[in-house]
Amino acid sequence: MDSSSRRKVSNPLGLAVLGLLMESPAHPHAMAATLRERGMDRVFKVTTGSLYDVVRALERAGWIEARETIRVGGRPERTVYQHTALGREEFVRWVDELVRVPADEYPKFLSAVSYLGALGPDGAVAALRERAGRVRASMEEIRQGHREVLESGEVPRLFVVEAEYAVRMQEAELGWIEEIIDDIEAGRLAWPGPATGRGGAGGEVR
Repeated sequence: MDSSSRRKVSNPLGLAVLGLLMESPAHPHAMAATLRERGMDRVFKVTTGSLYDVVRALERAGWIEARETIRVGGRPERTVYQHTALGREEFVRWVDELVRVPADEYPKFLSAVSYLGALGPDGAVAALRERAGRVRASMEEIRQGHREVLESGEVPRLFVVEAEYAVRMQEAELGWIEEIIDDIEAGRLAWPGPATGRGGAGGEVR
């Protein structure tokens, strides 16, 4: 059994909450706003319900604690949370593990390209070209958001370095897509018959 399965809170959004609280105490509404402002909602699935669920789980685990309750104007009261000593230790341990140890991931795109043959050469090229366009648009959106955050001077580069990693991963994916498209169009990627076991030109899969 790996350590992630033994961890009291293993939801990746919990990592984001702990990371934000390393900077300063905050209430969940402010946490959600910060994650979106920094484009981290591409990394973590952020919804109001999921964020509050994670905050409660972290509090039950003893990793964070309520610091104070505040009210601004006519808005509802909001609880500001901060790290506990245990929470800081667990956060550092969690980050260290994730950086050191590659984890098995199962991206949907990888599962789909395993059966690219089902689309036929023309269908595969069309689908890949559309994906390439979407990847380029996403890359530009991430780059623009990253530039704006850095130019604001409010957030150190270290706190948004994941955006640079995301762009590099998309650059690699885009390069691979373009190579496959070229290979299909040049006839370098052989297209087998319909009964191939993984989807041939006719789309038949055993």
